[in-house]
Amino acid sequence: MVTFQRVSKEYRRGETKILALRDLSIHIGKGEFCALLGASGSGKSTFLHLTAGLDVPSSGDIVLEGRSTQCFGDKEWTTIRRKCVGMVFQAFHLVPGLTARDNIALPLLLKGQSTHTTQQVVTEMLALVGMTHRAHHRPDQLSGGEQQRVAIARAFVHHPRLILADEPTGNLDSRNGADVVEILHRCAHQFGQTVIVATHSQTAALKADRQLTLHDGQLR
Repeated sequence: MVTFQRVSKEYRRGETKILALRDLSIHIGKGEFCALLGASGSGKSTFLHLTAGLDVPSSGDIVLEGRSTQCFGDKEWTTIRRKCVGMVFQAFHLVPGLTARDNIALPLLLKGQSTHTTQQVVTEMLALVGMTHRAHHRPDQLSGGEQQRVAIARAFVHHPRLILADEPTGNLDSRNGADVVEILHRCAHQFGQTVIVATHSQTAALKADRQLTLHDGQLR
């Protein structure tokens, strides 16, 4: 599903060079639930951003579903993110003026799916993440855990083949964090998607099929 072939990523801050990933090679297969562990600055977020095309490697190649992404431009990456990738962040990134239902519907509407079909799918996702009773509430009327449930439903609603979650429990207490990880795990196995979760949480990592640890941009 996702293959990094000797990928490095270098940033510059003034005269300082920061090597976020160092000659990283790894393959994550279809349907895997993978936890990406490591301290802050180890390269976890960089890994996810490169996988989603939000940044580009300094060297090496990233292969998605057998396709090299070296020549992808903004248009190709936008299409991939819209159709094939769902993203969950530590900050929930919900649209403030929209209800939970409308936030979840956004990816389907962007794909041009009919309103009737969209509403059916959104209803199913609300039930799956336990948010049916909060469907018509806006983000400012929801708790942090509830907002993250909505964000997960939005990431899964268009059934992308790849889910990327960057510290999805970082803003939540331990109980809500455990609930969110359980929902991610349940959705991933129900729909057969590949899920990569960057996390500091050992509890979250224990739910994964596979654990990978980054240290100074390299696998440990």
